[in-house]
Amino acid sequence: MNATAAALLGLLHDGPATGGQLVASAEARFGVFFSVTRSQVYRELPALADMGYLRLGKQGPRSSQQYVLTAAGKKAFKAWLTTEASFDHVRSPLILRVVHADKLTVKQRANLLETAREYYSEQLSEAKSAVKQAEDPKEKAVAEFGQAYARAALKLVDAIPEG
Repeated sequence: MNATAAALLGLLHDGPATGGQLVASAEARFGVFFSVTRSQVYRELPALADMGYLRLGKQGPRSSQQYVLTAAGKKAFKAWLTTEASFDHVRSPLILRVVHADKLTVKQRANLLETAREYYSEQLSEAKSAVKQAEDPKEKAVAEFGQAYARAALKLVDAIPEG
Protein backbone atom coordinates (compact mmCIF):
# COMPACT_ATOMS: atom_id res chain seq x y z
CA MET A 1 0.00 0.00 0.00
CA ASN A 2 1.34 3.42 -0.87
CA ALA A 3 1.50 6.26 1.65
CA THR A 4 -1.31 8.24 0.00
CA ALA A 5 -3.69 5.29 0.28
CA ALA A 6 -2.64 4.80 3.90
CA ALA A 7 -3.21 8.49 4.62
CA LEU A 8 -6.76 8.22 3.26
CA LEU A 9 -7.53 5.10 5.27
CA GLY A 10 -6.21 6.84 8.37
CA LEU A 11 -8.41 9.88 7.76
CA LEU A 12 -11.46 7.70 7.18
CA HIS A 13 -11.11 6.33 10.72
CA ASP A 14 -12.81 9.61 11.71
CA GLY A 15 -15.92 8.69 9.73
CA PRO A 16 -17.32 8.73 6.18
CA ALA A 17 -16.04 11.47 3.90
CA THR A 18 -16.09 12.60 0.29
CA GLY A 19 -12.95 13.08 -1.77
CA GLY A 20 -13.13 16.83 -1.30
CA GLN A 21 -13.51 16.45 2.45
CA LEU A 22 -10.52 14.11 2.51
CA VAL A 23 -8.37 16.63 0.61
CA ALA A 24 -9.31 19.33 3.14
CA SER A 25 -8.74 17.00 6.11
CA ALA A 26 -5.35 15.94 4.78
CA GLU A 27 -4.27 19.56 4.37
CA ALA A 28 -5.46 20.44 7.87
CA ARG A 29 -4.03 17.39 9.61
CA PHE A 30 -0.72 16.82 7.89
CA GLY A 31 -0.29 19.26 5.03
CA VAL A 32 2.98 20.53 6.48
CA PHE A 33 4.76 17.21 6.09
CA PHE A 34 2.70 15.14 3.66
CA SER A 35 0.86 16.63 0.74
CA VAL A 36 -2.08 14.90 -0.89
CA THR A 37 -3.39 16.27 -4.16
CA ARG A 38 -6.98 16.14 -5.33
CA SER A 39 -5.98 13.95 -8.28
CA GLN A 40 -4.20 11.48 -5.99
CA VAL A 41 -7.26 11.24 -3.74
CA TYR A 42 -9.66 10.65 -6.63
CA ARG A 43 -7.31 8.04 -8.13
CA GLU A 44 -6.87 6.16 -4.83
CA LEU A 45 -10.49 6.07 -3.61
CA PRO A 46 -11.89 3.76 -6.33
CA ALA A 47 -8.82 1.52 -6.07
CA LEU A 48 -9.28 1.21 -2.30
CA ALA A 49 -12.96 0.45 -2.83
CA ASP A 50 -12.07 -2.23 -5.43
CA MET A 51 -9.78 -3.86 -2.84
CA GLY A 52 -12.65 -3.93 -0.34
CA TYR A 53 -11.02 -1.40 2.01
CA LEU A 54 -13.80 1.14 1.44
CA ARG A 55 -17.45 0.98 0.53
CA LEU A 56 -19.61 3.65 -0.98
CA GLY A 57 -21.59 5.71 1.47
CA LYS A 58 -24.24 8.36 0.90
CA GLN A 59 -24.35 10.35 -2.31
CA GLY A 60 -24.00 14.03 -1.56
CA PRO A 61 -24.71 17.26 -3.40
CA ARG A 62 -23.32 17.70 -6.93
CA SER A 63 -22.77 13.93 -7.18
CA SER A 64 -20.17 13.91 -4.41
CA GLN A 65 -19.65 10.40 -3.10
CA GLN A 66 -18.95 9.50 0.50
CA TYR A 67 -16.58 6.65 1.26
CA VAL A 68 -16.78 4.50 4.37
CA LEU A 69 -13.89 2.53 5.87
CA THR A 70 -14.55 -1.22 6.05
CA ALA A 71 -13.21 -3.75 8.55
CA ALA A 72 -10.80 -4.94 5.83
CA GLY A 73 -9.66 -1.34 5.37
CA LYS A 74 -9.02 -0.98 9.11
CA LYS A 75 -7.03 -4.21 9.07
CA ALA A 76 -5.00 -3.14 6.00
CA PHE A 77 -4.26 0.24 7.59
CA LYS A 78 -3.10 -1.42 10.82
CA ALA A 79 -0.86 -3.73 8.79
CA TRP A 80 0.63 -0.72 6.98
CA LEU A 81 1.24 1.06 10.31
CA THR A 82 3.08 -1.92 11.73
CA THR A 83 5.31 -2.69 8.73
CA GLU A 84 8.87 -1.49 8.78
CA ALA A 85 8.93 2.12 7.65
CA SER A 86 10.90 3.03 4.57
CA PHE A 87 13.10 6.09 4.55
CA ASP A 88 11.49 9.42 3.81
CA HIS A 89 12.09 11.01 0.46
CA VAL A 90 12.05 14.79 0.42
CA ARG A 91 10.07 15.98 -2.58
CA SER A 92 10.26 19.74 -2.49
CA PRO A 93 9.44 21.88 -5.51
CA LEU A 94 11.23 24.75 -3.74
CA ILE A 95 14.49 22.82 -3.46
CA LEU A 96 14.18 21.69 -7.08
CA ARG A 97 13.74 25.31 -8.16
CA VAL A 98 16.67 26.44 -6.01
CA VAL A 99 18.90 23.77 -7.58
CA HIS A 100 18.06 25.26 -10.98
CA ALA A 101 17.92 28.92 -9.90
CA ASP A 102 20.94 29.73 -12.06
CA LYS A 103 18.64 29.30 -15.09
CA LEU A 104 16.50 32.24 -13.92
CA THR A 105 17.00 35.93 -14.48
CA VAL A 106 17.92 38.02 -11.44
CA LYS A 107 14.34 39.30 -11.28
CA GLN A 108 12.83 35.80 -11.59
CA ARG A 109 15.15 34.46 -8.88
CA ALA A 110 14.29 37.38 -6.56
CA ASN A 111 10.58 36.73 -7.16
CA LEU A 112 10.99 33.00 -6.43
CA LEU A 113 12.85 33.69 -3.20
CA GLU A 114 10.45 36.39 -2.03
CA THR A 115 7.40 34.24 -2.74
CA ALA A 116 8.99 31.32 -0.87
CA ARG A 117 9.97 33.62 2.02
CA GLU A 118 6.38 34.87 2.35
CA TYR A 119 4.94 31.35 2.15
CA TYR A 120 7.28 29.80 4.70
CA SER A 121 6.97 32.78 7.04
CA GLU A 122 3.21 32.16 7.05
CA GLN A 123 3.79 28.43 7.56
CA LEU A 124 6.08 29.21 10.51
CA SER A 125 3.46 31.46 12.06
CA GLU A 126 0.77 28.79 11.66
CA ALA A 127 3.06 26.12 13.11
CA LYS A 128 3.88 28.28 16.13
CA SER A 129 0.17 28.74 16.74
CA ALA A 130 -0.43 25.00 16.35
CA VAL A 131 2.30 24.24 18.91
CA LYS A 132 0.65 26.56 21.42
CA GLN A 133 -2.80 25.05 20.83
CA ALA A 134 -1.73 21.40 20.78
CA GLU A 135 -2.89 19.41 23.77
CA ASP A 136 -1.99 15.96 22.50
CA PRO A 137 1.77 15.21 22.61
CA LYS A 138 1.67 13.77 19.06
CA GLU A 139 -0.05 16.88 17.70
CA LYS A 140 2.50 19.07 19.46
CA ALA A 141 5.41 17.05 18.09
CA VAL A 142 4.02 17.27 14.54
CA ALA A 143 3.48 21.02 14.92
CA GLU A 144 7.05 21.40 16.20
CA PHE A 145 8.24 19.49 13.14
CA GLY A 146 6.29 21.96 11.00
CA GLN A 147 8.03 24.80 12.78
CA ALA A 148 11.47 23.28 12.20
CA TYR A 149 10.66 22.58 8.54
CA ALA A 150 9.50 26.16 7.92
CA ARG A 151 12.62 27.51 9.65
CA ALA A 152 14.83 25.24 7.51
CA ALA A 153 13.10 26.40 4.31
CA LEU A 154 13.55 30.04 5.35
CA LYS A 155 17.22 29.39 6.09
CA LEU A 156 17.60 27.85 2.63
CA VAL A 157 15.89 30.80 0.95
CA ASP A 158 17.99 33.32 2.90
CA ALA A 159 21.20 31.54 1.88
CA ILE A 160 20.56 31.96 -1.84
CA PRO A 161 21.94 35.16 -3.35
CA GLU A 162 19.28 37.05 -5.27
CA GLY A 163 21.73 38.69 -7.66
